[in-house]
Amino acid sequence: MTRDELAAAYAAPARHYHNLAHIEDCLAALARAEGLSAAERETLSEAIWWHDAVYDPTRTDNEERSAELAEQHVRAELRQEVGRLIRLTKTHDVPPGDRLGAILISIDLSILGADNARYDAYEAAIRREFSHVAEDDYRAGRARVLRRFAAREVIFPDPVFAASFDRQARANLARELAKLS
Repeated sequence: MTRDELAAAYAAPARHYHNLAHIEDCLAALARAEGLSAAERETLSEAIWWHDAVYDPTRTDNEERSAELAEQHVRAELRQEVGRLIRLTKTHDVPPGDRLGAILISIDLSILGADNARYDAYEAAIRREFSHVAEDDYRAGRARVLRRFAAREVIFPDPVFAASFDRQARANLARELAKLS
């Protein structure tokens, strides 16, 4: 799968948030991250490009399928680490001391700490991706996910992202939870 084919996958019509704009936002956040070696940047860049390569909101194995696809296409010496990083995006849980995992997960979740207008657009895009789910079921499921993030002591496992985004993320989560209840 070439980068063009991968970009085309992100351009599928049913992708309202998990699309090429999300990948570009993640790559921009990676570009701002400091203190990374060239090898670490390459690994994280590949993980970003592939982490949502497979996205079907009716399935629960998207991260595993994306990781497997990445492992078939990235350079051999990156495969294991890129696959491992992508698998972290299923739960967004990062083991202590996993610096690259902390950065990737913080980048993936950075939308939670966006300004109100951008967060509201994200919220609407997620709802469109789950348009197949009845309103009451969506509200209950979405609230469950948001409460899980809000209950975390640390939403963003990377301390730089936490310092930048935690307060706004908590405000956004509270605002959306209020709308869902």
